[in-house]
Amino acid sequence: MTKKGIVHIYSSFNNTIVHITDATGAETFSRITSGMTTDKGRLQGSAFPAMKAAKQAVEEAKEKGIEKLDIQVRGPGGQKQKMPGRGAQPAIRAISRSDLEVGNIEDVTPVPHDGCRPKGGKRGRRV
Repeated sequence: MTKKGIVHIYSSFNNTIVHITDATGAETFSRITSGMTTDKGRLQGSAFPAMKAAKQAVEEAKEKGIEKLDIQVRGPGGQKQKMPGRGAQPAIRAISRSDLEVGNIEDVTPVPHDGCRPKGGKRGRRV
């Protein structure tokens, strides 16, 4: 029986988190941030550290017996930006280049259905 996992990629403007769990999401196999792979704080949200974080997370998951992966990409969402950050695409590319089989890739960014009032006051943000 092949062991299946889910890759949760949270990519914001400042950082990218690659979190690999089992199919239910209960057990964590690997959790690497792009801040752990670079020593320059200003580069955390960029592409190269995100790619390195994804490679490192996939290697850890392979050691624990994972053979198939589904990918879930998430941006900050809610009242913040709805698009994932700059590190999401390179992280997905690095995972698909590994020798693990990739199934579904989906966007799970939370979208508000007219919930909370966005910050900025009555007249919005004045620049």
